[in-house]
Amino acid sequence: MTNADFLGTAQPRLVLYLPHRPNRLAQLAVDPNAGDLIDANSNHWRKIVTLLAKIASPAAGDWRAFRDTGLFRQTALCFTPELIGGPTWHWIGGKDNLQRFRTLAHNAEPLADCPEVAVDPDRKLLLTPYPDYRQLSNAVVEQIRGALSEHAFYPP
Repeated sequence: MTNADFLGTAQPRLVLYLPHRPNRLAQLAVDPNAGDLIDANSNHWRKIVTLLAKIASPAAGDWRAFRDTGLFRQTALCFTPELIGGPTWHWIGGKDNLQRFRTLAHNAEPLADCPEVAVDPDRKLLLTPYPDYRQLSNAVVEQIRGALSEHAFYPP
């Protein structure tokens, strides 16, 4: 991937695919840092990074520290409509964004208590509304964490 397509570790546990790139992506790709990403962009990106941290953090209650120190050592943002290889979970946020993945075959099933979120554990695929607080409330984040936990996403 080029710097314009990817931000984060080369071997992420979770990749969030988004249709829009943040400002200063080329510079941020050299040394990925959530604080610098937030500072160089709008509140919209703070929300995205925070939701990524809330879902990816190994400890649910420690997401702030995880966001500020370890987020891009364990996760990545990708801006192309192609899943990267490797043993990673793929999070596609938003129906319009999912439409960009024209050839993506999956068997994602909606969560019982959260039908707007779907998971395909065989493909390690998470489909959600666009990562925004209005659509991904703390209750929805808890449902997502529960589903990922069932599939051994979080370390023991």
